[in-house]
Amino acid sequence: MKKVPVELNGKTILVTGSPGFIGTYLVIRLLKELQSGTVISFDSMNDYYEVSLKEWRLQQIDKAAAASPVKHIFIRGNLADKELVRRVFRDYRPAVVVNLAAQAGVRYSIDHPDAYIESNLIGFYQILEACRAYPVEHLVYASSSSVYGGNKKVPFSVEDKVDHPVSLYAATKKSDELLAHSYAKLYSIPSTGLRFFTVYGPAGRPDMFYYSATRRLAAGQKIRIFNFGNMRRDFTYIDDIVEGILRVMRGAPETLLGEDGLPLPPYAIYNIGGGQPENLLDFVATLQEELVRAGILPEDYDFEGHRELVGMQPGDVPVTYADSSALEEDYGFRPSIGIREGLRAFARWYKDYYAK
Repeated sequence: MKKVPVELNGKTILVTGSPGFIGTYLVIRLLKELQSGTVISFDSMNDYYEVSLKEWRLQQIDKAAAASPVKHIFIRGNLADKELVRRVFRDYRPAVVVNLAAQAGVRYSIDHPDAYIESNLIGFYQILEACRAYPVEHLVYASSSSVYGGNKKVPFSVEDKVDHPVSLYAATKKSDELLAHSYAKLYSIPSTGLRFFTVYGPAGRPDMFYYSATRRLAAGQKIRIFNFGNMRRDFTYIDDIVEGILRVMRGAPETLLGEDGLPLPPYAIYNIGGGQPENLLDFVATLQEELVRAGILPEDYDFEGHRELVGMQPGDVPVTYADSSALEEDYGFRPSIGIREGLRAFARWYKDYYAK
């Protein structure tokens, strides 16, 4: 698909969901690489997990901003707040918007559906409406591999039908894709959705398995491995995710005319995943080895004694597997960082962060 080049230098870029996990890494990368412009972080700093980690990430952003020629602004607020979102767009006129803000987590959506409707649907709707009122060069937004649900065909392709979500979280992410498509069609908003596959790394989300498992193991507790270990995940390291986002930001979908002479929506969807799904038991073994290497666990740690194999939990799926060929074809990029390298970096960060 042909892309319209988007210059990021000298522009105002809005990143919602920063200082969330992915948002933090993206903003820091922008602050380090751009020579001019303004980057706006927008987040509610809610207590879905400990706010102290988000505050630590914001400190890392501030450090990067202090050494950057690019201006950084942090706005604390709720994405569903129509007046606030409109005011941000009116006052700063962002040229590029990266919407990473969302209520994450598959299992949390079972007991807390209101949070997903407010953030993932109403919040994203407010972004779309603001992009309509104050046109942008490119809207990039986070979707999820969860939209594939229980698809039996692997690897998952963006051409696959994704009409049977198995969690409310997945349903909201698929809804975001549909909303973005309609706004691209009606108002020619160049939009690109990114389906992330199990993002992990230093300073990640504590509710993610690798992080919560580390906490339990470090405390001498057992970890539960679901579906009796018969699960495979396409884990994607944070640096790969950010590289993919940056490349996509710089190339917006082109508005073309269809066979009927009417404009086609400037809209695209991509997977970002390594394309190498790991067996969950192998992933756990690598994690434990790297925790020993980092000195978080002792050399004689009883691995088997701290594992409990249990059945599948509601809303989960047995396999995720990304076909990222479209991303490689259009942007020349495919994630490549392996779990050994990624988990080693996480273990080092974990020891340093909690030692402090």
